[in-house]
Amino acid sequence: MKYFHFLALGLLISTINVNAQNNLVAVVHDENGMRLQVKGEDFMINGMNWDYFPIDTNFNYILWDQPEDYIAAALDAEMSLLKNIGVNSVRIYTGIPPKWIQYIFENYGIYTMLNHSFGRYGLPIEGDWMENTDYADPRVKELLVKEVTDLVQEYRGTPGLLLYLLGNENNYGLFWAGAETEDIPVQDEQSTLRATAMYKLFNEATVAMKSIDASVPIAICNGDLLFMEIIKEECKDIDIFGTNIYRGISFGDTFERVRDELNKPVLLTEFGADAFHSVKKMEDQESQAYFLVGNWKEVYENAAGLGKAGNSIGGYTFQFSDGWWKYGQTKDLNIHNTESSWANGGYLHDYVEGENNMNEEWFGICAKGPTNAEGFYKLHPRAAYYALQKVHELNPYSAEMTLEKIENHFASIDLADAVSKAEQHKLISPQ
Repeated sequence: MKYFHFLALGLLISTINVNAQNNLVAVVHDENGMRLQVKGEDFMINGMNWDYFPIDTNFNYILWDQPEDYIAAALDAEMSLLKNIGVNSVRIYTGIPPKWIQYIFENYGIYTMLNHSFGRYGLPIEGDWMENTDYADPRVKELLVKEVTDLVQEYRGTPGLLLYLLGNENNYGLFWAGAETEDIPVQDEQSTLRATAMYKLFNEATVAMKSIDASVPIAICNGDLLFMEIIKEECKDIDIFGTNIYRGISFGDTFERVRDELNKPVLLTEFGADAFHSVKKMEDQESQAYFLVGNWKEVYENAAGLGKAGNSIGGYTFQFSDGWWKYGQTKDLNIHNTESSWANGGYLHDYVEGENNMNEEWFGICAKGPTNAEGFYKLHPRAAYYALQKVHELNPYSAEMTLEKIENHFASIDLADAVSKAEQHKLISPQ
């Protein structure tokens, strides 16, 4: 019996080691720039922010608590659509069991970036809820470091695990009291002090995670480039600078600044455009596709070896399907709200000074249909879905790739054709 126990333990350790080797992911810096490699091959992340929330549910709904046959059917429906447009990685928050990361990878070839929110939406401390996380609090430090090191222990060696991502624009959480999106904040003295403690803890957590398993790179998720000077000093051990960034058609100097100030690769953890025109008060699929195509062009142009910044390793489009709960969070969950919750002048097609123009419930590249008797919903691809299918046909790391070839590829993407395809599958509103 003892012999069998040790034999089984040895086989388990061997399997974990093999899985870790088969799933080897590394950040590479050389004379051509910075790249992500998987099993020794350059890997451009054609990613998607993905979740599963039927209409009339919100953040309290957990797919992974459903029966296994339901989970498998939901994943089969959505991952097949993602694979069809060349998505090779999804961003998913912690809670997904390792076996479903493996399921997604083995059945669809899609990797997972596992995202721990790192106190972004509050924490339980000694029986009370700390709504606005104080990263200088020793109790917070102890809790968060324990959570992320436990995470590594649980997921190490999981086939299909690509990256760990810490946070979700936690720097904005230093200003905003809740989870709803607001206008981009401005740095001040008080926020700078709080940010210093937060980024110190990001780095401490990163070091602790790597002490357990260094085979999976670690990124942080910042809101735009706010607090770069603090990140430079306090986050030296992170592998990748991730950013949620919404600037319209262009990311401006993002890639150059991160290269010059941090010497880190850039991963766009969120970016995109909503599919609702806040002035015309109607769905606007073509504009959404236009912004995404322009964004992805810059992602590819700034890849290593092409003569520009050379530190873009990809991005995660925001998002796969509409979030009907995003505007009110806990109310009107069965209403597709059209109220704009924040303003962004980068999206000139519907920007009016002094008015909001960003519609949180309309960022999906797929519209969401009503829930059927079995608890499933059907997705209706928008023009952006078909445009991204063309976008992801290009591999910026392919032999003899040039900026001119990227330019020609993107110039060939026909938005009118994408709109036409979407019209054939257009959702008739369930409202």
